[in-house]
Amino acid sequence: MSKKHILVISQYFYPEQFRINDMCAEWVKRGYKVTVLTGYPNYPEGKYYDGYGWFKRTRQRWNGVNIIRIPLTARGQGSVKLALNYFSFVISGFLWAWTTHIKADYVFTFEVSPMTQALIGTWYSKRRKIPNYLYVQDLWPENVEIVTGIHSPLVIKPIEAMVNHIYKHCDVIFATSPSFVKEIQKRVKHNKQKVKYLPQYAEEFYKPVERKPVPEIPDDDSFKIIFTGNIGKAQGLDILPKTAKLLKGKEKVKFVIVGDGRDKDNFLKQIADNGVQDMFIMIDRQPPERIPELLAACDAAFISFMPDPLFEKTIPAKLQSYMACGMPIIAAATGETKRIVEGSKCGLCSDIGNVAELEKNIKQLIHSCDMDQMSKVSGQYYISHFNKNKIMSYIDSYYR
Repeated sequence: MSKKHILVISQYFYPEQFRINDMCAEWVKRGYKVTVLTGYPNYPEGKYYDGYGWFKRTRQRWNGVNIIRIPLTARGQGSVKLALNYFSFVISGFLWAWTTHIKADYVFTFEVSPMTQALIGTWYSKRRKIPNYLYVQDLWPENVEIVTGIHSPLVIKPIEAMVNHIYKHCDVIFATSPSFVKEIQKRVKHNKQKVKYLPQYAEEFYKPVERKPVPEIPDDDSFKIIFTGNIGKAQGLDILPKTAKLLKGKEKVKFVIVGDGRDKDNFLKQIADNGVQDMFIMIDRQPPERIPELLAACDAAFISFMPDPLFEKTIPAKLQSYMACGMPIIAAATGETKRIVEGSKCGLCSDIGNVAELEKNIKQLIHSCDMDQMSKVSGQYYISHFNKNKIMSYIDSYYR
């Protein structure tokens, strides 16, 4: 019996760091043949990685996964370049979907923005008459409005029509939070049962490790709060320089920021404008395998969002990574994130943008909380609710 063949559509893939990398490697281990259709790596900085670009390394093999790279414009800076990035991938994907000789048994689209990439899966599955699965990480058109600031019906209505078309032509839609499930079900009113909750998991290297000094983080008596990941507007990190200003001279606190992104320069300016450069440790984007040791060198992990109703419905992927490593959580978040953090008792939440409340919670962590207990329940909650084997086996049930 030949191996079942999964075609994965993902605009982002290795060496870009997204969970779909691990999912594909796991499918290979489980006996599937896996082909990934992706673009040239350029996230999050917006420029092509060294050695990649137009017609360079268009075929690769990584951990048993066959990678096909199709042309796309790098994200660059600004909304025009971002739009070109989104549309160039889907145009290349259209040509590929209707001309390729590759035959797969299933299509699985990993949808972080842009949703446009899911069109490729609908085209290919229609041509080959095979099941089409979609894993929704970002809700559209809501995410478009946040990123671009555009709310005009002339723009949003066509995007809504596209989203509805994609959902209609999917056999199963997986969504990363219960709130996402409810929102998507509003768009598939006559077939709500095809929308399933499928939380994200953290890769297996995310696990508690022994605390030890690392070169980038001073081994001193300051209380260290770490953030890892993309530095963009959606992450709402502007709350940290303001909070640091309130804490300056009162508490020994350092904020460790690990990552890069389109808003990094602006974030650094905010730190300087608030006069708190001495309270921030900036570390460039690291291989994900290094993140557990960086987390272990700190006392709590930070999550925040910019103010928008969409983020009440979101469970950010970094939450699973933090909890898998047994980190106490300090968050400026509401909705799903608040439900998990407060429900598990692994940390403290303040409202998005509430600087005074975040300052109060940081002081509470330093002086009043049982950090060892928070660490323990954080890891226990992860094992109970975000188990990789259980999640991947659930997806397997649709590949029969």
